[in-house]
Amino acid sequence: MNFKKLAMGAGAAAMLATGIAASSAAMADIYIPLLTYRTGPFAGSGSVIANGMHDYLTMLNERDGGIGGVKLKVEECETGYNAQKGVECYEGTKGKGAVVYNPYSTGITLQLIPKAPIDKIPILSMGYGLSATAVGEKFPWTFNVPATYWSQMSAIIKYIDTNGGIKGKKIGFTYLDVGYGREPIPLLEELSKEMGFSVVKIPVGVKEMQNQSSHWLQVRKERPDWMIMWGWGAMNPTAIKEAAKTRFPMDKFIGVWWSGGNVDVVPAGAGAKGYKSANFHGTGTDYPAIQDILKLVVKKGKSQADEASVGNNFYNRGMSNAVVVAEAIRTAQQVTGKKDITGEDMRKGLEALNITAERLKEIGLEGFMNPMKVTCKDHAGAHAIYIQQWDGKAWNKVSDWITPMRDKVRPKLIAAADKYVSDKPDWQTQACK
Repeated sequence: MNFKKLAMGAGAAAMLATGIAASSAAMADIYIPLLTYRTGPFAGSGSVIANGMHDYLTMLNERDGGIGGVKLKVEECETGYNAQKGVECYEGTKGKGAVVYNPYSTGITLQLIPKAPIDKIPILSMGYGLSATAVGEKFPWTFNVPATYWSQMSAIIKYIDTNGGIKGKKIGFTYLDVGYGREPIPLLEELSKEMGFSVVKIPVGVKEMQNQSSHWLQVRKERPDWMIMWGWGAMNPTAIKEAAKTRFPMDKFIGVWWSGGNVDVVPAGAGAKGYKSANFHGTGTDYPAIQDILKLVVKKGKSQADEASVGNNFYNRGMSNAVVVAEAIRTAQQVTGKKDITGEDMRKGLEALNITAERLKEIGLEGFMNPMKVTCKDHAGAHAIYIQQWDGKAWNKVSDWITPMRDKVRPKLIAAADKYVSDKPDWQTQACK
């Protein structure tokens, strides 16, 4: 026997095996940690959103084999909507190759914003978080498409103004008294001066969410023409019940898009009929992609969602978040020419994101949301929203798409971004063409 040839053959086989192993390692799954809250005071909403996010990404694995030939590894970390736990989840998962973080809490987002440029992992706070991060030059690593809270507030004010005028009117603003609820107040106060309306602020503490009798006695006393709510979790159905009890006209009561879920209106029963909220995506299951989720994920027992909850507003909210994540991964692969992307690659994908109407049709979501584009300068996009209304059984679109007041909001966002970085000499910025 020629032992020399045998040894050479064995060596070649070993090298080939090593090469295959290296290739497999290079094509490892794309790791997507989800910071979710299925427990705690906001679990009713958080669980449904988590299911929507998880199920869409799982469906891509089942239907398409992942994205660009690479499977997605989705792992949840429970935060309980607690900022400290959120940071612990971040620190415990970032070393696993995370390509993006979805904090799903303004409080957690505020903690992670300074960490993103150091760890080179982008933050996607979809439709929440710090509004100033829309300014891409000052916040290269944070994205808040499709619109900031400030843009959303301006669109709600615009809706009120086109439905009877807002000058001389009194607007009640009830909000969860945390960073999330307080975020749009600076813009609301400035718009009130510019447009000639007054504002009555009614903060609701976390411990008061399920006991708002005194808050709505204040509403009864102040007699606002319209109410706007920036609520979350148990605060929302409680407020809607109290509004009905005080006979506040529901068609003059508008919630932020986090106050417009089925979990918010169903507990209030018939009293919720007529209540409105903002939205930026479709509801229901009449989309091919959602039918694929039902077929490949939910009905096969690969989801924590019950079939009846698929298609409701917050399930679709989580799903729309997952769509942004998936399309940014796809874009990152195209921009970099790499299949197995890093957080730095994902940042490039988010900044080049362009979800066209044609692309929405391709992925089975035609008409589900407006086309969405991100640029170096604008990490939110100020995309249009609409107003929906609860008829006692379902949400119905009752307005055209409303474009935010970009001319009023953008300068304020830039000023807020400048202020944020003014005392941070080492803050990482970028130049945009």
